Amino acid sequence: MLAHRTAKEIELILRSVPSFSPFPPAAQRNKWKTIAANISEERLTKLMVEAELAVQTPIPPLPGTAFLDYKRTGQRERYNRPREQRRTMLATLVLAECLEGNGRFLDAVLDLSWAICEESTWATSSHQIELTDISHPVIDIHAAMTALELAEVSFLLGSKIDPRLSLRIRHELDRRCFSPYMKRNDFKWMSASTQRAANNWTAVCTSGIVGAALYVESNQQRLAEIVARAIPSLNDYLSGFDQSGGSSEGPGYWDFGFGYFVVLARLIEQRTRGQINFLQNPRISDIASYPLRVRLSPNRPVNFSDCQARVRYSSPLLAFLAQRFALPALVALSDEQPGYLRRTNLTWGLRMLFWNAPADVPAQCIPNADDWFEEMMWMISRRDPRDIDSLVLAAKGGNNGEMHNHNDLGNFIVHSKGESLIADIGRGRYTMAYFGPQRYEHLATSSHGHSVPSPNGCLQQAGATYRATLLDYEVIPESTSLHLELKEAYPIDAGVSTLRRRLTLLREFPAGCVKVEDVVRFEHGPGMLESVLITFGEVDTEIDAVIIRGRRGALRIGYSRNCVGVRVQTERGVDLPKGPENIRRVIFSFLAPLREGRICLDIKSALQNPANPHERTLC
Repeated sequence: MLAHRTAKEIELILRSVPSFSPFPPAAQRNKWKTIAANISEERLTKLMVEAELAVQTPIPPLPGTAFLDYKRTGQRERYNRPREQRRTMLATLVLAECLEGNGRFLDAVLDLSWAICEESTWATSSHQIELTDISHPVIDIHAAMTALELAEVSFLLGSKIDPRLSLRIRHELDRRCFSPYMKRNDFKWMSASTQRAANNWTAVCTSGIVGAALYVESNQQRLAEIVARAIPSLNDYLSGFDQSGGSSEGPGYWDFGFGYFVVLARLIEQRTRGQINFLQNPRISDIASYPLRVRLSPNRPVNFSDCQARVRYSSPLLAFLAQRFALPALVALSDEQPGYLRRTNLTWGLRMLFWNAPADVPAQCIPNADDWFEEMMWMISRRDPRDIDSLVLAAKGGNNGEMHNHNDLGNFIVHSKGESLIADIGRGRYTMAYFGPQRYEHLATSSHGHSVPSPNGCLQQAGATYRATLLDYEVIPESTSLHLELKEAYPIDAGVSTLRRRLTLLREFPAGCVKVEDVVRFEHGPGMLESVLITFGEVDTEIDAVIIRGRRGALRIGYSRNCVGVRVQTERGVDLPKGPENIRRVIFSFLAPLREGRICLDIKSALQNPANPHERTLC
């Protein structure tokens, strides 16, 4: 964990470093000319065209009624979209002015920065809910990000624009962020508790506030107190990672939360000339490698919890981590999405210009054959990691009180030819209801929408007491398997004395094979068990098999029709981020109630011929 330092110790370090310039201000024209010369002509032209368009675009209005949409309807887009457009325009204009230096974008920067300072709140409607109480500022992730962005505007262009803008920015930062941060303890993201684990908010909010203070706070004693106050929160954030560096929030929130942790760690390192270095913590390298370990195929990660099926990482973050921790495969991962920025704000646009990858990198990202996160109980097993079309099995245990939790213990993904044919549908569309008391009524979060067993028609329940128990994780040359006890994931009404799931990737078949075995014993008499597969694909049923067809590939799921029946259920219009989608539930179930029984599934490529076409899976 990060070493504890008192405010007095930090103040002495700060006073020993007279200047702070993590980037060249725009007035240093020779440096910016060099940077501009190293940017491709296409990219530079694109930025200038976007900046010219931003100059001509009216500042998007933010009416109070749009803010209240979330409270009134549960929808947040009418306020959030123009709010984010303001910040995207600001980033474009600032970077264009720094690179060109002719002053033609300065008035537009002034207008946008002033408009953002005039906003009643920097928080979003989905986090603040009510109209602003000026005397009680809300610091959410978006307020903190805005603080850092405006601080960097002031740093980069402060000498070129009206000096009263920097004074206004400094005033707003203090009123909205620094003073509340130092005086109040009612921000849930500040530290972990038994009720709430530290998560991406802890890193982003801390980074935004402390990062902004590093730029603008001239009182060394106060700045030291702000930095000292941040260390426990950052330790809480890091403690939320698996001992192997995994995050149960998923790779999308890794990019967000850990990305801002890295931003702050680097700023503190620069401000103290390395005397305080959060990046030296031995866990950071493991956390940095996380996206390599959860890769299914290009731009397709393991997407358990509130993670979308496609995640594109911020290229400057991957470049910095690759350089800092000698992880060149991160650059190959970045090359799968060249020049990509997940967030179009100034913080990441600026680092896109300065955080450069190492020169020698592999031609492609080749993951491990097996990755295992023991505390989270995440298993990712690849039949042939050098073949991006090869079969991959990802599965999870854990508990149902995780960050951005879904009730999904025992859930798994079967990925082939660049698509998850047995899928985790990812997060639902973010609305008030999605994060309210009805959260687990959404298919995306309910166990009804995951590839998990259902004993006696019961769904898994939410909360950390509903958990999986790890029985075994085994890796041998021929196979990798995860064995879980799932009985504690379900309510008493399920009536199970044991419900065990074994998930295995077998490598010796021509194209690999996934085996699923669910074994149940009921406490008080015969019961029914269903084993469900979730897919976006088309489903066909045969005499003793089910075929799932995707865009590029297909799977054949074999089962014993002597003791297992199958039916297909379509959930229509599921509310997902890109719009309503149809989800299919392939349900394998006992033919009749049993006191003890099992359901076994063999999952292979549909193009693969079984070694023995008469072979049957045993119940």
